[in-house]
Amino acid sequence: MDDPSEKIETVYEGIPASPGIAIAPLHVIARGFSAPDVYEIAEAEVEHEQDRFRVALEATKRQLVELQGRLEDLSGDNESGIFEAHVMMLEDRSLVERVLAAIASRQQNAEYAFYAVMQNFLEAMRRIPDPYLRERTADLEDVAQRLLRNFSADADSRHGGPDGRHILVAYDLAPSDTASMNRGLVLGFATEQGSVNSHTAILARAFGVPAIVGLEGAVIDMTALAPAILDGYTGKLILYPTEETLARYRQLGDEKERVRSLVDAKRADATETIDGRPLTVSANIEVVEELPLVKRSGAKGVGLYRTEFLLLGSEEIPDEKFQFETYSRVATEMSPHMVIIRTLDAGGDKLPVEPLTEPEPNPFLGWRGIRVSLARPTMFREQIRAVLRASAKGKVAVMFPMISALSEVRRGKEMVLRCMDELDKEGIPFDSNLPVGVMIEVPAAALCADFIAPEVDFFSIGTNDLIQYTVAADRVNPHVADLYRPTHPAVLRLIKRTIDAASDNGIWTGICGEMAGDVRLTPLLIGLGAEELSVGPQQVSRVGHAIRSLSYAECAAMSDEALKHPRSQGVLELSMELARKRYGELLD
Repeated sequence: MDDPSEKIETVYEGIPASPGIAIAPLHVIARGFSAPDVYEIAEAEVEHEQDRFRVALEATKRQLVELQGRLEDLSGDNESGIFEAHVMMLEDRSLVERVLAAIASRQQNAEYAFYAVMQNFLEAMRRIPDPYLRERTADLEDVAQRLLRNFSADADSRHGGPDGRHILVAYDLAPSDTASMNRGLVLGFATEQGSVNSHTAILARAFGVPAIVGLEGAVIDMTALAPAILDGYTGKLILYPTEETLARYRQLGDEKERVRSLVDAKRADATETIDGRPLTVSANIEVVEELPLVKRSGAKGVGLYRTEFLLLGSEEIPDEKFQFETYSRVATEMSPHMVIIRTLDAGGDKLPVEPLTEPEPNPFLGWRGIRVSLARPTMFREQIRAVLRASAKGKVAVMFPMISALSEVRRGKEMVLRCMDELDKEGIPFDSNLPVGVMIEVPAAALCADFIAPEVDFFSIGTNDLIQYTVAADRVNPHVADLYRPTHPAVLRLIKRTIDAASDNGIWTGICGEMAGDVRLTPLLIGLGAEELSVGPQQVSRVGHAIRSLSYAECAAMSDEALKHPRSQGVLELSMELARKRYGELLD
């Protein structure tokens, strides 16, 4: 990369994961350990910061020599050799010179310049094929963390971390990181890892946070605090943009905002097609903090409350009382609309269920969804009791994820009936007619939908997993990303089969996967017979606008043609042609 001090506009290209424009300074975090605070310094302060680095370096060496001496006294020379190696790392002249040069060229505080240089070393070592050398990164991390701690004694308290709005750049972000980020400060993010179909990318779209994934070399190449533009439409991250580039993106942002305002103005209107077919547009949520956004969006309920972030967000799973209070809050605030609470769905690319003695070789085909709940009846019972108790506070339904057999549905219902009997005996109120639904996201469930439908009150098709299981392509693996096709003919046939089985048995079908929020595919889903679309709160008004612009008869005719089409691209083009004709402003 060019010297940051030259401030030359530089464009990096990744994969667009969530649309939107963000203009802000960068905050860079890398693997291994947390980034220290970063702040800019004047040229006159460079020598002082270099001295601070030298002082911290010498303090770290003294500590390591003392540790080496103590260990020699306790156990002899063999084990103490590691500290000698650590001291040698700190005496590497090339490392010291690079840190001193980084302080001068970046004109940033010493600890962050050291952190940035170390991250370059660490990333280079992580990518070496030799496993022995890769393992040495742990030693480097240990030395780096120790040295950074030695800066704290004289750190300037006037300088904080990224307390202003910024664009986050990281090697990778876990779904839990994305769900818990401060969305008032993080205007967008870019990662080296991930795919457009990962759960992290899905959360970004749900929260309306512009995002890019697959940005090669992001952590090594980026400079903290550099002014930047993140373009979530094209996947570009632009450092040191020129005034001309800034003006162009501000204009683009204004145009997108104009369309959004026009769409939002009608969000309270009924969501039915122009020929009178009603559809419910609900919201997917992860945490209760999203409720104000959901209510402003115009959503007619919560079609998917992902409880794994509540249940697995701390060291201990919350007890029945805590869950009851949380579910009750959601039910009360969303009344009179329905809140569909999905029981724990962990595993795959979501949160881990619990520490395992050995990692699962293929977590997507492993211990997840309803399988976990049935294997942990005490945990399952507490969650069902909490849901039932909350049903006395508002309109609540329960939904079981990752169903692959009729027996799982029946066992889940048995737990519901058992908990109802317990609460009845305890005199605790609940809705005795609590609707019970299942997610259809495994091809086996879709193919047996006619057997399952008589047992439940509704279906919700989780298209994200249904697609990946149908086409045998991991949705977070960039090597097979081109095989993950929502409009694959086999996926369409499974969706249609599920909806028809539900209709034949007098129950309704919703869609809660990413397809539901993709306005290019709204005509297709309406035509296939979906009765509810549950999407991220940020997508509610767009999907509602699309529905109000379409004719069900026209969509049904198009979907009939799509079901006969042998190619994914052909199906997509059919749906997009109708979408562009009716609401092209949402697609540009």
